[in-house]
Amino acid sequence: MAKTITVNGDERVAFHNNVDFCIGTGRMGLALTEEYLKELSFVQDIIGFKHIRGHGLFTDDMAIYQRRKDWRTGKETIEYNFTYLDRVMDAYLARKIVPFLELGFMPRALASGDNAIFYWRGNTTPPKEYEEWTRLVTTTLAHLVKRYGEQVYSWPIEVWNEPNLPGFWKDASMPEYFKLFKLTFLAIKELDPRFRVGGPAICGVRDAEWMKAFFDFCKEEGIKPDFATRHHYTTEMPDHVGHYGYQKLSDPQVGFDNLQSSRDIIDSYPEFKGMEMHLTEFNTSYIPNNPLHDTNENAAYLAYQLERLGETSYSYSYWTFGDVFEEMGVPFSLFHGGFGLVAHGCIPKPTFWTFAFYKRLQDATEACVYKGKNAVIVRKPDGGYRGVFWNMTDEATEISVKLAADAKEYTVLRETVDEVTCNPRKAWHDMGEPKNPSAEQVELIRRFAYPFAESEIAKRSRGKIALTVPVRAQGVVYIDVTEREFEGDRGFTYERRF
Repeated sequence: MAKTITVNGDERVAFHNNVDFCIGTGRMGLALTEEYLKELSFVQDIIGFKHIRGHGLFTDDMAIYQRRKDWRTGKETIEYNFTYLDRVMDAYLARKIVPFLELGFMPRALASGDNAIFYWRGNTTPPKEYEEWTRLVTTTLAHLVKRYGEQVYSWPIEVWNEPNLPGFWKDASMPEYFKLFKLTFLAIKELDPRFRVGGPAICGVRDAEWMKAFFDFCKEEGIKPDFATRHHYTTEMPDHVGHYGYQKLSDPQVGFDNLQSSRDIIDSYPEFKGMEMHLTEFNTSYIPNNPLHDTNENAAYLAYQLERLGETSYSYSYWTFGDVFEEMGVPFSLFHGGFGLVAHGCIPKPTFWTFAFYKRLQDATEACVYKGKNAVIVRKPDGGYRGVFWNMTDEATEISVKLAADAKEYTVLRETVDEVTCNPRKAWHDMGEPKNPSAEQVELIRRFAYPFAESEIAKRSRGKIALTVPVRAQGVVYIDVTEREFEGDRGFTYERRF
């Protein structure tokens, strides 16, 4: 399956690469744990995301909303406690990341019912008092502004999570969600119109119907959200075995077409045309126990997603940065199919490098010279190139690349992530799949979690340099091409050893 790519140097291909805009996380309260912060620091040091989004801002473990009753008088008092919120926000800012705030779930003291989801029982019912809900929201935002200043106005705010699914919003009631959105939106804008508020944060089920109904409602009510949000997952129904759910990947084009339908719905309204659409969650599987997440196949499939998602969406937030995650309970094993880019012990999974490679393309995104089904190449400001290549098949391939060249020689650096060169899951398997590996075992597994690096010299011929990029099955390869400036030292000959 050999392919040839020729770049003449003057091509300009549209490529919206916003890979680092946002990353997902487990519920906010998990940010109070040591392992969570270690994994986030690791991700930020190598990739560096701008925003972080997760559930649980108002769940009871964050302890923000409290009702106290005086046992002597019977008088009830509402109190707000921002101790844990401040700790989480301080930890985020110390790691150069700020929240993409999701407003949810409902504090039990304010909830209208007992519907809840996940191991940690996030309440998914509407508030029993909408006035109290909006006061909770605006009081929290006012506190954040007071503590962190005007930067808070730029933090995106999303109203709820997946209200089109009954597990996340009681009865998946459309009218009730629209009421929640309207009252929340108006209250926030009354507090300060500089806040950026969006929705409807839908996922999968009846998504076109919900997206159209949401914007019909906004138009009728004279509301203009600052952005639209939805989610994007690309697997079929799971086959559950033991602790795990196995799913087949869907045809990528089906997902891209689905995103285009949302884009088209938004743009069909003159008052909303061109509005930012954020994918506030995306991944292959939507369950946190799918072994696919830990594989090289996941990394290769996601490489194609990152090449295309910017065609319809302003941003796309991978769900999630790390495996400190408890929707279905505390994980039983090291590689348990968790959503994260990073496994416990700060072991980067293959998909981690797909994101790291795309981040390296950003300084030349405006000079994209090639974008296709298995490669994207950009030209650097210094005249060199960077590129990401991938292979979503089970057979190895070679991609021949001819690049316009001004200099006589170039240094070519290549990093390879595939089942042979960068596969920590296999090392763990070969070690006997220890559920709770020792520190020494974790360190050993981590050695197998980094790309294989190679270098070579490419010489110009007829105005171009020719490269061969081998990409094994389910592989992802990054290349960096830079003009070679030879310095050398008197008397030193690289080839001579005797």
